[in-house]
Amino acid sequence: MLAETICSAVSAAGLGIAAISAYRKRFLSAARIAAYALVPLGLVMTGAVDWIADTAFSPVAWAGFGMLGVAWLLFMSTRAVERRRAGREAAAGGAGPRGVVPAASAPSRAVTAKPQAGQPAGEDFSDIEAILKKHGI
Repeated sequence: MLAETICSAVSAAGLGIAAISAYRKRFLSAARIAAYALVPLGLVMTGAVDWIADTAFSPVAWAGFGMLGVAWLLFMSTRAVERRRAGREAAAGGAGPRGVVPAASAPSRAVTAKPQAGQPAGEDFSDIEAILKKHGI
């Protein structure tokens, strides 16, 4: 009841402003204001205002909107992950046909030189040094 009264008052005020604009010879502006002013009145007459008012104060409706939001977030996050994976595959040359042998059965790299006693296991730069010497760097 209150929502219908407010919508009717907004429509009446908008039509009054449209009449003032038309009196000032601004007919295009007056027509646009009148169109906007008739929207709340049309919503009241169709019953959409009752539906919106019932929905706004319903906890079940708000829970439903929350579920829609969660579904939307899940959908968008899975799309983002798919795009990120597609970008990585394209950068790694994934555009060509994939091999028959899965990546898990690919041979592992053999360690060519054992680290010295004072050197940590992950810092064997002898290959890099050889390449740099070969190019004169």
